[in-house]
Amino acid sequence: MSNIKKWSSESLGITIEIDYDKCTGVGECVRVCPTQVYELINGKSAATNIDQCIQCCACVAACPNNAIKHSSCE
Repeated sequence: MSNIKKWSSESLGITIEIDYDKCTGVGECVRVCPTQVYELINGKSAATNIDQCIQCCACVAACPNNAIKHSSCE
């Protein structure tokens, strides 16, 4: 069973899923996101500010473990 956490923004119509089995807390998503959508919580990434997302897909490209799935970046 996968340990996938999901964040949604109704106003933007987007969803971000992070596979916590793959996320190692490297923090590349935090570093590359221009609008600070992500933060590390207990060693895992969390899209706590999803309503700030500009849908640039930098997070998906930066994750070394392919742990991030973004509905705008498929």
